[in-house]
Amino acid sequence: MHRRPPGGARERSRSAGVVVAALLLTSCSGSQSALDTGGPAARRIAGLWWGLFAVATAVVLVVVFLVVWALVLRRGPDVRPRRGGERVVLIAGAVVPTLILIGTYVATLGVMGANREPPQPAELTVEVVGHDWWWEVRYPDFLTANEIHIPVGRAVHVQLRTADVVHSFWVPSLTSKRDLIPNQDNDLWLLADEAGEYRGQCAEFCGAQHAGMAFLVVAQPAAEFDAWLADQAAPARTPTDAVAARGQQVFESASCASCHTIRGTTADGVVGPNLTHFGSRQYLGAGAAPNDPGWLGGWIANSQTVKPGNLMPPQPLAPEDLTALIAYLETLE
Repeated sequence: MHRRPPGGARERSRSAGVVVAALLLTSCSGSQSALDTGGPAARRIAGLWWGLFAVATAVVLVVVFLVVWALVLRRGPDVRPRRGGERVVLIAGAVVPTLILIGTYVATLGVMGANREPPQPAELTVEVVGHDWWWEVRYPDFLTANEIHIPVGRAVHVQLRTADVVHSFWVPSLTSKRDLIPNQDNDLWLLADEAGEYRGQCAEFCGAQHAGMAFLVVAQPAAEFDAWLADQAAPARTPTDAVAARGQQVFESASCASCHTIRGTTADGVVGPNLTHFGSRQYLGAGAAPNDPGWLGGWIANSQTVKPGNLMPPQPLAPEDLTALIAYLETLE
């Protein structure tokens, strides 16, 4: 009979413990963690979370201690009532939990109140519209999609609404969730302390591709942000390369132009995202795939294989036309 080597169980237990610890540590950091904070609103929320975690841990430890204590002190088959037991039950089972709940409720209201207004007046207003399943981003002078650029250290007012069903706007490292409800406008503010990318996500189930409805908040130093604003406000550049120029002709003559807008061309569709500066975006399809020629070709040919259920139909283009169209879209920076 085969025997396990001594210590095997201990090794497995140790390995399992390492895995669990790694998962716990991983959940506290990263591009989409409410505990990896990048702004004042998220710090308050994280502080509240840690406070609730500490209270919950203390309650669990006390309950476990009392259970163990009761088991150790119990003698014989009969449980005899002790004097003063009713008072202990009343205090531990009603008074203490009530005080804990009141305290956590007050602390939550305090965080909500503190996060209602930004620490400084907002210098810019951006409108975000949720669609199935992507984000339209409207700046005062232009439209973009799935990326929200903000200046570091400056508050930005974000107006939220939906074009179809209920969505929820959430950037865990910067702010709390806010629902986008039909026929109702909501708002919040964003403020990042440091330059970087903060991943956002729709946090309300909105259909088959709910999990594929991500976006980026890109915080930039003031000078870089102002330069980005100027670039995005300009119309698309006319391609000088022959292949890209042919790609523009393909775009304007195919069904692409009926759904998408590229400022500076005849394409003026409003069904899909504005593509005027599509080449500067990092992802396709609201985070579905990286924005590179390989993925872009697959997306154009049949986006349903990348993000099933989205509204873009397959585009049956000849290989040379598809190559030219990819070259053109990649120049739109």
